[in-house]
Amino acid sequence: MADLRALFSTNDRSVIAAEVFTNREDQWRTVRDAITGHLTRTADPGFDVEDLETPRRNMVVFHGIGGIGKSTLSRKLEASLTGTEDLPVHWGEPVWPGGRRILPVRIDLARSAGTDFERVILTIRLALAELGPLPAFDIALRRYWEHQHPGASMEEYLQGGGFTSKAGKELPRQVQSVLSDVAQALLLPGTVGSVVGQVTGSLVRALRERRQTVRALAGCTRLADLLEAEPDLDALSYYPHLLAWELERLPADKRVLPVILLDTFEDTGDRTHRDLERLLQRLVWLMPNCFFIVTGRSRLQWAQESLHGQLDWSGPHAWPGLALQPDGGDQILIGDFSPEDCDTYLADRLTRDGQPLIGEDIRAVITDRSHGLPLHLDLSVLRFLELRRTGHTPAAVDFDVAFPALIARTLADLTPEERHVLRSVSLLDSFDLILATRAAGMERQAPVVRLLERPFIRQNAFSLWPYHLHALIRSTIRTADDATDDRWSSQDWKDAAERAFAALGEQWAASTAPGRLLLIGCLRQGLALARDHHLDLGWLTDATWKYISDSVWEPLLPPAPTNPDAESGLQTPADALIETLSALARRQHEHRSRTADRLTAVVDTGLLPAALQEMAVYYRAKSERDLGRTDASRQGMQYVVDGGGRLAPAARRGLAHLARLSGDFPAALAAAETLGWPGRHHRITGDVWWIQGHMGRAAAAYEAARTEAEEHGVVGERATSQAHRALALAFADPHQADDELDLAEQLLTGLDLRATTFITKVAALARDAGTTDPGIGDRITLLRSETAVAGVTAAQVALELADAFHHAVREDHHQVLATLGRLRELTRAGDYAYYADIAAFMSGLPHDTSAAQWIDGEETTRQRWHGLVAARREHLRVDQNLE
Repeated sequence: MADLRALFSTNDRSVIAAEVFTNREDQWRTVRDAITGHLTRTADPGFDVEDLETPRRNMVVFHGIGGIGKSTLSRKLEASLTGTEDLPVHWGEPVWPGGRRILPVRIDLARSAGTDFERVILTIRLALAELGPLPAFDIALRRYWEHQHPGASMEEYLQGGGFTSKAGKELPRQVQSVLSDVAQALLLPGTVGSVVGQVTGSLVRALRERRQTVRALAGCTRLADLLEAEPDLDALSYYPHLLAWELERLPADKRVLPVILLDTFEDTGDRTHRDLERLLQRLVWLMPNCFFIVTGRSRLQWAQESLHGQLDWSGPHAWPGLALQPDGGDQILIGDFSPEDCDTYLADRLTRDGQPLIGEDIRAVITDRSHGLPLHLDLSVLRFLELRRTGHTPAAVDFDVAFPALIARTLADLTPEERHVLRSVSLLDSFDLILATRAAGMERQAPVVRLLERPFIRQNAFSLWPYHLHALIRSTIRTADDATDDRWSSQDWKDAAERAFAALGEQWAASTAPGRLLLIGCLRQGLALARDHHLDLGWLTDATWKYISDSVWEPLLPPAPTNPDAESGLQTPADALIETLSALARRQHEHRSRTADRLTAVVDTGLLPAALQEMAVYYRAKSERDLGRTDASRQGMQYVVDGGGRLAPAARRGLAHLARLSGDFPAALAAAETLGWPGRHHRITGDVWWIQGHMGRAAAAYEAARTEAEEHGVVGERATSQAHRALALAFADPHQADDELDLAEQLLTGLDLRATTFITKVAALARDAGTTDPGIGDRITLLRSETAVAGVTAAQVALELADAFHHAVREDHHQVLATLGRLRELTRAGDYAYYADIAAFMSGLPHDTSAAQWIDGEETTRQRWHGLVAARREHLRVDQNLE
């Protein structure tokens, strides 16, 4: 159909302007016609449910941008096909060929629904429970269940999994009935429930021998092959073939057409990882007598030849209805567009001689700005034609704009109060009812409630704040020239920002919920508001201290400023705080020198208040310590200690660390005794005893540190203490180290602590030291590269020590000497020099020792480390004898 508005915007009759939209009535008509055609095809005498080569036309796909109503449409279709809801008058009452009963089965594939392929199959079979036993499928399902869920009752599983109560009870009885009937037919003895393997084995032999006792199942030509296959997930994905066969042989009075609605299809994976998608495609292909309605964000790509190998069936021959067609074919676009479809839309709207009139570079800019909103695409097309009409050749830069018309159209039917709320919440990435009311400065919630019902307000029930504005509407309201009568002044915007900022702080301060989700959400939104509107830091200071206290380091970088004219660089305290927190979070992924440079830039501006300035200095000093810049690190730590602020105990701990790095172990141990919990005294003590080779005392100290961290609820410190405990025990007791490493890895789950993660990897190498595992060398090489990229000297020298331990146990002195060389290179600045001493102690090689001040003297320390090597050799000898 021609787009008349675009058509009448140009004198160029060679330009073809085509309309691309559909509506809900058209979508119902599409479903009705598709099901009718499907019923006609499957009623043809030549239709064969076991034919695996005929192209498939048993599905229709609705796709569009998130929140446009795809799930609503899916539910509406389910209700309409079920007959539980009256059809809209204009949809028209369907009359199905042959009077066939429709049985809709809707399955939500959203990740939040936790739907896997096994659940998909069970949902379909449960929906068919009213038809009675389906022997071929049911006996295969029972065999699969016995292997995949040994000892688990199917009935209890179904009831606990939230399946329909009646069907959840009926299906296990039907499956058991089938097994009993088959066992009886085969004259098998014993309790049926315990002989599923014998039943299937005997059934396969009977099918192969074409015995009369199993003639009812003999018509399913592939049943024996499926029963012989390993009953895993892959085999399960072929069982729908058995369901299709059983449905086809039902008596006429029980025949139904299952219409399976697969919603949220985009959550099956992405265009690289298609494991679940492959299984679902197999389901569709193997059930040609069923009809499928798919709803998702993008078109299915099954008709593309390029997917050969990723999917079992691909290309236009296999799926002729899914191939790209001018009228959409069996893939119908609804509402907003996905990025791929935005480009297709723009390419198809204006053409000349079959070629897109709008160039690819312009289409890319429009797509990015539109956020999939059809109205923006429409306005961009008209702008393109207007530019051509005035003699200007359109370029990509001409479309990096917002359209004020979007504001006028969005606000057109809103009340003045609703307009006020809309502008207020445009300052927020997401919000709830209370936050929106406070940001708008409203005394009542009614205007907010009304606004939440508007289609440009999107909802995610699983989000911290469930509501957010359509991205394009939001950006346009905040940045476009607003020519409406009630437009806001710059002061109005700042007042709203202050209200929203205060409301976020109140929510964070009042929350008693566990975890850090609200903290991170409030920080991200609060930092952006403070930056964009030059607000005082206020509650952000306390929130920042809370953020760093757990050492979790979630990324906090808020979106870029909305004002394109905003000055670059660090201009405000909020800018400086954002850069500080970003540097702290990114240090888990960047070289420590990059972290030190970023924090130096912040410190030099002097924009942060004194307490937060000390925080930047402290973490810069930590990075400098990791880099081996001992003097600079000591100077920074002393500055923080002298300030007496919140991080003074941590800085005193830092000075104790620096004493340990220089080899002054008595001073480090003495300092640890004065630090208490704020200075992490137990971990400092463990670090000193570990270096002495006293692994028992070190492990005990680390365990005390972990326990103390648990009592204070500091998850980062807990994980770090446990990782060091695992490292100490990895040198002393490989078997115990296994359990300690498992715990360390569990405690690290969800945390972003790169240095601690390195320690667990080093511990795993120390645990495996001396073995003949050929992979140890590769693991050491890889970790050596990772620690070098990170710039964490402590992890580098610990790795080399584990390497020396491995070669010392194997009495490979040549390799120990090579490791000694690397350690001397890493420690030539003076810090960690005693690591080379320890490597020599372990192997018994001559070595010019450092000036380290060992707690029990050099000779005792030498004996401890050498004893660890001897103990490991004995441990390996015993293990080999046991084998």
